[in-house]
Amino acid sequence: MNSGQIPLFDGSQPAEAPPPEPVPLAEEPAPAPGQAPETAVPVAELNERARRLVEGALGSLWVGGEVSNWRPHRSGHCYFSLRDDSAQISCVIWRSDLNRLPAHPTEGMRVAAFGQPTIYGARGSYQLVVRDLRAEGEGLWRLAFEKLKNKLAAEGLLDPARKRRLPAVPRRIGVVTSRSGAALRDVLTVVRRRAPWARVLVSDCRVQGEGAGASIAEALGRLVRHGGCDVVVLTRGGGSVEDLWAFNEEAVARAIASCPVPTVSAVGHEIDVTISDLIADVRAPTPSAAGEILVPDTDVLFGELRSRAGTLIQTLRRRTRRGRERARAGAALLDERVHGALRIRRERRARAGGRLDALSPLGTLARGYAVPLDGEARVKRSVAMFDVGEAFDLRVVDGSVQCRTESKQVSDDG
Repeated sequence: MNSGQIPLFDGSQPAEAPPPEPVPLAEEPAPAPGQAPETAVPVAELNERARRLVEGALGSLWVGGEVSNWRPHRSGHCYFSLRDDSAQISCVIWRSDLNRLPAHPTEGMRVAAFGQPTIYGARGSYQLVVRDLRAEGEGLWRLAFEKLKNKLAAEGLLDPARKRRLPAVPRRIGVVTSRSGAALRDVLTVVRRRAPWARVLVSDCRVQGEGAGASIAEALGRLVRHGGCDVVVLTRGGGSVEDLWAFNEEAVARAIASCPVPTVSAVGHEIDVTISDLIADVRAPTPSAAGEILVPDTDVLFGELRSRAGTLIQTLRRRTRRGRERARAGAALLDERVHGALRIRRERRARAGGRLDALSPLGTLARGYAVPLDGEARVKRSVAMFDVGEAFDLRVVDGSVQCRTESKQVSDDG
């Protein structure tokens, strides 16, 4: 058989097979992480895997249940549980999300919590990180509303006795609202139609969302500092409870309460009631209604003025006629009283004259008597006052007579 030929196998004898080539032994595969003690997974890695698995599988979702064990932390975060009849889950809401809630829920309140189920790696605990919390209906909003309302009422800020009358014909009207909002256009349309002579000052502000309450209070403060407004209206259009919530904030309520001029609140629609509606002097159901409340209709005002002018003329004529009648009656009475007073005075004067005549020396002279007077017009009353040969005057009723004493004689009874 030639070298290199393959021997034929004819079945009579076994053929020689070439020796097998050596096969190397395969290495045993290394155990996967966590499948052997030497590849044990660290706790932190395990919790991280679990976190990614839970968050990836569940995502963010709304979870409903009752609030239990609400615990605000000094860090500003809050820890609580959500439970139902058969289970519960630990929850946390971070400070930034908590501050957006209108109020904290009460124990046992049914809520829907929106958040991300996760694993807290440090403790390996399963929890729900809540980003939003809604109570059934208007639970949290109503709770916050009633809490602030009761607080303001206890301070007397809701007392009807505090309400001020609006000016009948305001010349300058302040409006606190967003310049881009429909509420401003509604107010301006009505005011321009009814009272084109009125001047409107707009203080722009945010009326919705985070920080809107502070913006509204600052806008009202700007109008107060500017001065000159006869009345101020705070307004915005309709919306949800959340949309209108800025007008339920305490900062806005106190800014309205301290406003030195009358205020009108026109927030939302007629069914919407806010804290600003309760604290303002007047509530308008809509922005357009606020314009009608603020200013009188010019045509109606002129008609009323004409009517009042006619009434005034009639009143003046009536009062003038009554005045003339009273003047005539007064003049007659005065004349009568003057004449009566003169008559009484004449009678008194006559009686006084009679008494004077009775006492007067002239009266005595008129009855036939004469009075001797010396050179200094002194009455000579006795014989001793006469000297023989002395000249004297003898006063009689119609004049005097020059006399001289010839002799004198004292009467026997003198």
